[in-house]
Amino acid sequence: MTTKTKETTFKEAFDELEKIAEKFEGEDLDLEKGLKDFERGLELAGVCKKKLGELEVKVKEIQKKFEV
Repeated sequence: MTTKTKETTFKEAFDELEKIAEKFEGEDLDLEKGLKDFERGLELAGVCKKKLGELEVKVKEIQKKFEV
């Protein structure tokens, strides 16, 4: 039996990343909690970067398709 994991969308990753950034701006985090949030933030930034890269490729393909 296979299980499907839902792929995180750009919006979901970005929204969560914003929340983590707000935590760092507004709270006094303990070191362990801050480190875990920092690590998660890096993961989310990687997801956003990947999604933007995929979108850039699609945009270039569409532009090529409509070049005269």
